[in-house]
Parts: sequence; C-alpha cells; structure tokens
Amino acid sequence: QVQLVESGGGLVQAGGSLRLACAASERTFGSYGMAWFRQAPGKEREFVAAIRWSGGRTYFSDPVKGRFAISGDNAKNTVYLQIDNLKPEDTAVYYCAARTRYSDENRYATGSEYGYWGQGTQVTVSS
Repeated sequence: QVQLVESGGGLVQAGGSLRLACAASERTFGSYGMAWFRQAPGKEREFVAAIRWSGGRTYFSDPVKGRFAISGDNAKNTVYLQIDNLKPEDTAVYYCAARTRYSDENRYATGSEYGYWGQGTQVTVSS
C-alpha cells in the first residue's frame, strides 16, 4: 500500500512563507500527477493546487493564485507546495494526493481522481 507523508507545516505569522513537502513510500507507482487539498475547521475539503506529470502543467484554485507554487518530481513521486504571503484564511490541514485516475483533463480538482492521500500537515497562520 502506497503511503504519502506530508511535512513542513507549522505556525507562521500572516505574510510569512512555508514550504510543504510530500513523499511517497513507494517511488515507482504510477500516477498522472499530484495535488494539494486543504480542509479548514468546520469546512469541506477544497482543492488548492495540482501538477500534471505529462507536460508539467499546473493548476491553482482562485484563492491561492499568485501566492502558491507547486512543483514535483515524477520519478520520485514527490510534490512540494511553496506558500508565500500567508493569510489567516489559509489556516487548514493540508493534504497531498496522488492522481491515479484520469477521467477528464478538467477533473484535476476532483477528489475521486486521487487514489492515495496523505495524513495531512497543519498550517496555522496568525494575524
């Protein structure tokens, strides 16, 4: 069973930066790409960013565009999320996920496309 392990979360002040990392326990399993989702207290899980291995295309949700960057290594099934200019509303548990289904190009933000999930890392932004 493939496991994804996130790291890099923490408590930061508004305006600060963090770099989250996610590594797979097995580096050779096949995936179409990887993504980050987040879930704030009392809210549903939401898509944050994704990277498609083929062509390296990246996708971002509107609230994080211009502040977040995603990168990764296909061969190692690792993915990173650089978060700059953090805001209190970014406070959430951040989950990485590996995309194991590819039903449609535009379903990168759909949780059911992702077959493997990490346990999450907490990001807390103080004002």
